Amino acid sequence: MGIGTTAALSPADDRAGDILRLRREIGRMQRRRSDDTHLPVPAALQDLLPQGGLQTGTVYSISPSPSLLFALMSAVSQRGGWCAAIGMPTLGLEAAAAFGIDLSRLILVPEPGERWLAAVSALAEVVPLIAMSPGSRVADADAARLTARLRDRGCTLLTTSPWPQGEGLITLHDPHWEGLGEGWGLLSDRTVTLTAQTRATPVPRSVRVRLPDDLGRIGAAPAEAAPDRRETLPTHPSWAVAS
Repeated sequence: MGIGTTAALSPADDRAGDILRLRREIGRMQRRRSDDTHLPVPAALQDLLPQGGLQTGTVYSISPSPSLLFALMSAVSQRGGWCAAIGMPTLGLEAAAAFGIDLSRLILVPEPGERWLAAVSALAEVVPLIAMSPGSRVADADAARLTARLRDRGCTLLTTSPWPQGEGLITLHDPHWEGLGEGWGLLSDRTVTLTAQTRATPVPRSVRVRLPDDLGRIGAAPAEAAPDRRETLPTHPSWAVAS
């Protein structure tokens, strides 16, 4: 489900019209707040996060990787939940579908401009999981107001930008592609390390996964491809303990 545009409007008015249409669309949707404290993630990611999922009503900063984003969205979508992506005009819907995301329950607001905050606030009423790329640094005051709204609505936000007092940081690093020989072959799948550091687990956790695997989804990597990289991992500046 996308948000339409009108060619006769200026860019600023066009984005304003998008927000108005978005609010009307939300008015026709209903979401009862879930009592669940965590959103599900694929089995390959459950050891990465406390309680095996994303904590509801919080914000996670993530690497700007479409594959990582789709992997984090996939379990929620497969259980019938709505997801949204804001400020990400280049997302590939074919890749999203390959991860098992139900495109009929995926809301896209590709270019909200400076109205990204209004878009996230509106969607938090009805969508349990939102991904966002604001395109610029988030002001502390805006972050505090939006975090309070997310907590009140039980909505989880994934952002590709640093977030003041965020719940956690999930990064993708050390990629290795399979399928190429010496000057021949086709790329078939990629093995990466995912690392998470959260308030509940200040010591980073890492898992080695295939992302995407040969089916375009996420899967566990062979055990021998899971190096321990705890001493070289990035930390979240809001709450990391200095060493």
